Amino acid sequence: MFLEVNGVRLHAVSFGTGSRTILAVGGWTGSWEMWEETLSLLSADNWRCVAFDHRGSGESPVHPELISVQNMVDDIIGVMDQLAIETCVLAGESSGGAIAQLAAAQYPNRITGLIVVDSASTERAELAPSAFAAACRNNYQAAVEAFVDRCVPEADSDHIRRWGRNLLMRAEPEQAARLIEMWQDDDVPEFDVEQITQPTLIIHGTEDVIVSIESSRKLNELIPDSKLVELSGCGHVPTMTRPKEVYEEILKYFPLKGFQG
Repeated sequence: MFLEVNGVRLHAVSFGTGSRTILAVGGWTGSWEMWEETLSLLSADNWRCVAFDHRGSGESPVHPELISVQNMVDDIIGVMDQLAIETCVLAGESSGGAIAQLAAAQYPNRITGLIVVDSASTERAELAPSAFAAACRNNYQAAVEAFVDRCVPEADSDHIRRWGRNLLMRAEPEQAARLIEMWQDDDVPEFDVEQITQPTLIIHGTEDVIVSIESSRKLNELIPDSKLVELSGCGHVPTMTRPKEVYEEILKYFPLKGFQG
């Protein structure tokens, strides 16, 4: 389905009829499909599963000038409002994990739980030109291929790498560059991780070379109510390479009894 959210059109999916709702966001130019397998498992376990292609990814192309960190945060609440979701557990992967952290801090009454997977930093980036953004503008296909190879070091994962390349290539080069450079904007929200008071599940692959696992270990120390799960031998996208393990950790952390998202 397509939703009109904060002045743009976003592609979204909703399935499952459970008593709890999880809303998931992908990273960089990754569409909702980064969460597809994990959500399909959760939908059979009393979860309503919602996900959307954020600005500049999948089937949600927008003008690059409309891509900003705060807009990405506000879109989460906009999607919830459009689908009449009062509260949810919010999940984000990579840069989507950073957006999810900001949303949890800004909207604590709407976000009742948080899941961050190999989460990128929420900090404003240095103003030096980004070599990765420049690579995207110069040859987006080559940039994507190199990025996916680094994201998925696991053996016997050629099918995941192909899937990942196909997902990322649906974005336009300028959108991809903007999704990197938006973290350099002056209006990136100020943020103290200790503002996150929700129960938080942190998942990180030990072989992630995109985002160091040390960042998640630090996050676990700073968020008062959090648990860190380290997936041995896993790269940057466990939602795609280890979806069942991610699903099982979510079920353990947010059991049906005692927690309503």
